[in-house]
Amino acid sequence: MMNDNYPHPLIAREGWPFLAISLLVASLVTALTGWLWALPLWLIFIFVLQFFRDPARSVPQGDKLVLSPADGRIVAIVPSRDPWLDRDALKISVFMNVFNVHSNRSPVDGAVIRRWYHPGQFVNAALDKASTENERNALHIRSADGQDITCVQVAGLIARRILCYVEAESALTRGQRYGFIRFGSRVDLYLPLDTRVKVVIGEKVSATSTVLAELP
Repeated sequence: MMNDNYPHPLIAREGWPFLAISLLVASLVTALTGWLWALPLWLIFIFVLQFFRDPARSVPQGDKLVLSPADGRIVAIVPSRDPWLDRDALKISVFMNVFNVHSNRSPVDGAVIRRWYHPGQFVNAALDKASTENERNALHIRSADGQDITCVQVAGLIARRILCYVEAESALTRGQRYGFIRFGSRVDLYLPLDTRVKVVIGEKVSATSTVLAELP
């Protein structure tokens, strides 16, 4: 089933200013100096265009399914301490490089109980220490059947802006777009320890359409 709640165009609104500026500069240089000198600027425009693409996704059905909150590659599946809810949990981390779609989407149907923002560094988001040292934004989501999930947007080496559009008491549906991270980052999920994992380290995943796990 396609995500009926998808409210945005195929090019994310977060990228419109960058696209407008890169298009204007490339066009001006082309008009003034010709295509040869302007070619690098057109390549930059194409890169920006692909970075801010934001396609609709199909939503797998199943009340206990945990969907990927981001496009990218699985870099961690490990028992860990959830620093936000102060509990033992299973952490699954998705690393997004600059060629992945960077909109973030809710992994479950549920309600946002609390939101935290923590300033920090900008080390390589593929490294596990990024989860504790980098700038990050966390959501405590309680699923429709009462399970607690922590979903954390983590800035990366190049990323300098985490965007989150929901607050405490917001309702989320699976696959709903709730945020965006600009230019390389990761998303950490902290799940109940007895969650059944459906992916492996190194696997490429797609936001919403890939099932990461199944809740107990």
